[in-house]
Amino acid sequence: MNLLFTTLSTFISLYSLLLFIRILLTWFPNVDWYNQPFAALSQVTDPYLNIFRSFIPPLGGIDLSPILAIFVLQILGNVLGTLASGFAGVGF
Repeated sequence: MNLLFTTLSTFISLYSLLLFIRILLTWFPNVDWYNQPFAALSQVTDPYLNIFRSFIPPLGGIDLSPILAIFVLQILGNVLGTLASGFAGVGF
């Protein structure tokens, strides 16, 4: 059980890093999202970001949905990390 929670927590950390990179790249207008590796990054991150974009539409051309998306991932990662450390002490 500990291995599962640790693996999920690590995956969430890596996915958060990918989201952060995706957000930073949107500041550069010359990035072509149809060429690799940007297309792969977009395909991996956009489905998750689109969930939050349906709740928070862009305001004045600024997309605030990634803030909520990263916040939710951080909470989930912290919960899984706490569960992993809790199960490590129990010996499962």
